[in-house]
Amino acid sequence: MAKGLSYEDGIAAVYGGAILGGGGGGLLEEGLKLVEEIFAAGEPQIVDITELDQEDLVACVAMVGAPSAADQYISNEQLCWSYRSMNNYINQRLKGIITNENGAITTINGWLQSVLLHVPVVDAPCNGRAHPTGIMGSLNLHEQQEYQSVQFYAGGKGDFAVQGFVEGNLHSTAKTARQASILAGGLVGVTRNPVTIDYLQKHGAPNAITMAIELGYCFLNGQTFEEKLAHVLQYLNGVHIVSGAVTNYSLTKENGFDVGELSVGDYHLTFWNEYMTLSKEGQVQSKFPDLIMTFDTEKMMPVPSASIKEGMHVAVIHVDQSNLKLSTTMQNEVLLREIDEVIKGVL
Repeated sequence: MAKGLSYEDGIAAVYGGAILGGGGGGLLEEGLKLVEEIFAAGEPQIVDITELDQEDLVACVAMVGAPSAADQYISNEQLCWSYRSMNNYINQRLKGIITNENGAITTINGWLQSVLLHVPVVDAPCNGRAHPTGIMGSLNLHEQQEYQSVQFYAGGKGDFAVQGFVEGNLHSTAKTARQASILAGGLVGVTRNPVTIDYLQKHGAPNAITMAIELGYCFLNGQTFEEKLAHVLQYLNGVHIVSGAVTNYSLTKENGFDVGELSVGDYHLTFWNEYMTLSKEGQVQSKFPDLIMTFDTEKMMPVPSASIKEGMHVAVIHVDQSNLKLSTTMQNEVLLREIDEVIKGVL
């Protein structure tokens, strides 16, 4: 049975999602703005995956692009067009919406569509943490023989406005949506890859939305930054690695991604939207999909990679992947190998 989500749940989802974003998943302030928009429109609904039949179909909604893009824009009409187009394509068979990952914005992907279209959000995102590539949020569908990906995308305004449909193998369709985000000014809303509940249970991250909400409440219930961090580490069974001023920060945009590095004390972090590696004295101590996350200690906020500034005082935490709710894609060596190619220039 679907249940309503409260405004307080929305705020908690953004903060918890920001932490589980691991450096990506959208900007905190944008997530909080989206919460205001969602609950001004109405009350989104969420349903546990066990409430649906195994053969029911759901589709993933996602924001594709670079978190730091300055000209990003997506309207409500574009979001609804993407979902309606997909539902029409599969003869009105969709029973719910899933998001692609956890993040400050991505955890609440689909909540606005839930209100506007009267469709429940299913508590089973494609991944329980944020990830850089579209295919990492595609539930290992690319390994299904002869599987054809279907994606409807829309975004941008004025001369940058684009909308379209692409069908093909997952790599090609993911790259097409990424290219569309660049043309749109940095971001597009996508509805993609309908799957059965049975498949989602096996390859997705059931209850990861609930996890983000609970984590957000843990963080927000702390009175001081020390309390907030302690609550987060207790909930996630994580470790506080280091605190200090950010040095050697760099960020470049490559093919629609934010790629860069930073140092805190003796530790060095690389990111590809999300934090990819944590190393000390040249030795990698943690690597994606482990969760590496930064917090602005002065503002007492989780801060993603794109919002880091040189000299900012941050705390760095690490959470082993075994303590997260992860998709089967996070154990796919072929997909993870791409990380090495991207970050080898900054290690």
